[in-house]
Amino acid sequence: MTDVVVIPRATISRLPVYFRVLMELSHMEVSLVSSDELAARSGVSSSQLRKDLSYFGEFGIRGAGYDVGFLLQKIREILGIHREWRLVIAGAGKLGTALARYSGFAQHGLEVAALFDIDPGKQGKMTGKIPVLPMEDLTGFVQEHDIQIGVITVPAQAAQGVADLMVRAGLKGIWNFAPVRIEVPDDVIVQYEDLVVGLLTLSHHLSRRMR
Repeated sequence: MTDVVVIPRATISRLPVYFRVLMELSHMEVSLVSSDELAARSGVSSSQLRKDLSYFGEFGIRGAGYDVGFLLQKIREILGIHREWRLVIAGAGKLGTALARYSGFAQHGLEVAALFDIDPGKQGKMTGKIPVLPMEDLTGFVQEHDIQIGVITVPAQAAQGVADLMVRAGLKGIWNFAPVRIEVPDDVIVQYEDLVVGLLTLSHHLSRRMR
């Protein structure tokens, strides 16, 4: 029986940074990049970069560095963006509609299929080309349109109910922007994005620097 390699969370969180830097290099038509340069552009040490990538295989070319196109494709596969993902957003407020309008999703194979809201005044309207539908239609829509990811942008007190609805609909991935922890079955993956926590963390670091 082979041992399962546990990838550190910090390593996973750095992969999108490497991906973004490689995309920039690709657009600049750079074909080879040294580990030192890739690390510097990514804001990490070269030893950290090499350690992170070593969890997934050997990608470097001895004496030359990394083939930008090859490494870009490998990280694309590791991150799962070599395939298309369809998602729905629960909550058609300012954050939900801003996410629905974000053009960067399409560049990475992510498609927002619909927004859902309990407010009858918002239902039936369009955010760009994306419809706003009643929340009670979420289950049927998810199952009919092969949706894989649910995004929660509702107030904290409504988040658990929406998460329960998404789980019942069969979603296995939830991106939660509500400032609250949600309870889901073990086979459902939740990614939390707490904007206030991020801002307060920044405030903390600024305060330490300005002492």
